[in-house]
Amino acid sequence: QSISEQFWSDEDSDGNSDGEDFFCGVQGHYATDLTRHPQLDIDVGAVKDIYSESAVSVREYETIDDVDVNLHINVTFLDEEVASAWKVNRTEPIILRLRFSLSQYLDGPEPTVEVFQPSCKDGFSLGVQLKRILTMFISNQWKHLSNEFLNIQQRKRHSWFKAGGTIKKFRAGLSIFSPITKCSSVPLIHGPGVKVKSAGHELRVTRLMSRSMSCSKGDQNTSSPIGQSVAVPGSRSTVQITTRQLIQLFFSSQALIHCKSIPTLEYGFLVQVMKYSEQRIPTLNDYCVVCDEQHIFQNGSMLKPAVCTRELCVFSFNTLGVMSGAADDVATGAEVVDLLVAMCRAALESARKSIIFDPYPSVVDPHDPKSLAFNPKKRSYERLQRALDSITSIREITQGPYVEIKKQMDKMDLLAHPLLKWIISSNRSHIVKLPSSRQLKFMHTSHQFLLLSSPPAKEARFRTARKLHGSTFAFHGSHIENWHSILRNGLVNASYTKLQLHGAAYGKGIYLSPISSISFGYSGMGKGQYHMPTKEELVQHYNRVNTVLQCRPVQSRFLQSRNLNCVALCEVITSKDLQKHGNIWVCPISDHVCTRFFFVYEDGQVGDANINTQDVRIQKELLRVIGGQST
Repeated sequence: QSISEQFWSDEDSDGNSDGEDFFCGVQGHYATDLTRHPQLDIDVGAVKDIYSESAVSVREYETIDDVDVNLHINVTFLDEEVASAWKVNRTEPIILRLRFSLSQYLDGPEPTVEVFQPSCKDGFSLGVQLKRILTMFISNQWKHLSNEFLNIQQRKRHSWFKAGGTIKKFRAGLSIFSPITKCSSVPLIHGPGVKVKSAGHELRVTRLMSRSMSCSKGDQNTSSPIGQSVAVPGSRSTVQITTRQLIQLFFSSQALIHCKSIPTLEYGFLVQVMKYSEQRIPTLNDYCVVCDEQHIFQNGSMLKPAVCTRELCVFSFNTLGVMSGAADDVATGAEVVDLLVAMCRAALESARKSIIFDPYPSVVDPHDPKSLAFNPKKRSYERLQRALDSITSIREITQGPYVEIKKQMDKMDLLAHPLLKWIISSNRSHIVKLPSSRQLKFMHTSHQFLLLSSPPAKEARFRTARKLHGSTFAFHGSHIENWHSILRNGLVNASYTKLQLHGAAYGKGIYLSPISSISFGYSGMGKGQYHMPTKEELVQHYNRVNTVLQCRPVQSRFLQSRNLNCVALCEVITSKDLQKHGNIWVCPISDHVCTRFFFVYEDGQVGDANINTQDVRIQKELLRVIGGQST
């Protein structure tokens, strides 16, 4: 079986010909090559023109009339925190491998899809979700696709860029703005195959569709290389914007009103697939990994992709393979799993469990795969408690073969292991145990975690607000029983709702404080205790408990007690919306608060009650831990 591999060059796509020849005059070029369909070559050339030479590679299998087209999706637009939570390597592209008929291309069978990263071909959970999405998208598009239909669409696109074409007419309607400059920083818009030189180097096609992360509603200020000023609706001040940027905003607002909008075919099918992938990747956490419908969670999307609460999705979730490997999670994040179980237990044992134990597990019955053993519509807290009590301690799980530990759990309760898997997979925040070198020494606990829960869109809005108003750090205290829900639903404004516990003396919003003692008081100070201690009481308690702890051996990596206190350190936008009542701050805008760190204390131990996040020394330590990120 002869297999030839080649990476096509610009000459193959006849990129130096004029527009009509580019789309119509390719027959002569292929007079001696009857196997490769010319439309495929045109589409590959369009990818190279719009993206880069390295954005696509091709391998031909002539004897079986197949061709693999690898589309390289650059994912450097993902934040490092998001990439880490999604287990994506930002330094290498996500590869979309489509297998077509070499000679028929769009007239042949529907292409197969593979999604992977070079360093992670197996176990790439995000790839499983993206593959499912693209397979459905291509299947729907394939119903009306053909090589002839695509050629017609590309002819229409080409007419836009002719003299007096649509793009010129559109710009003429915007004549109140400064004209598009012909400098290298603001390139003209050209179609694939049309080579233009400016400032000594070749300019590529300007992308008309921005990624969804850059089109969030919170983005209001846009810089301009030319001095034309335009007022943007919803902005508090006048910002600078160019005609080119206005065109981009127009097209992106039309095409990305919804991330599922179908990109134009006018640049070819391969570009359409790449554009659609770029739209979907930043918002994968907004959609169920099984049905690809928007989440019906009460408070919207969170950071990590998850299965929705629809019963059919719960049934098929175990066969999809996304975030369902409890063994891997226990091996790589045992301390985090230990914390998740402790939070679940605290919520389940609370007198307020009917309110705060949300979400309730959805677990398939091992005896009957067609029914749910734990069903949110038919809650049984007693049965859930028995299964939770049968979960082997995480400390023991890490000390022996996981398969054997699972067998032991199954002997005690067949629902114990499925419940453990649910506790792990339902967590929608990114939690990582901080190594000792990056821990905040002044917090006086070894149980310190990085906690990120904001989805990419919220984080983008937060960063935009931070550029405008700045930010600072403040503590947020909440009882351990509440964090089972917070990790899955986000930090929300609970004022005047059934979730409210401590009142709202200073109005509606998320309550924070720069002083640790105040937030430690809100954390409960022990199971079932909601007394708000004074700062003096906390200092005495801190000195007494920590003196005893100094006589103990080095603290275990796992939690030793069920009597837990916790507090979060958040970053908050310092806009005029932040209401400061002495050392009690109220932020009415949930998008202006993002969790950053999480601290857990055992047996009544508390941190230093004198910590003030506005202290210069504290701020320097925070900057050191987060890698020098400016606030």
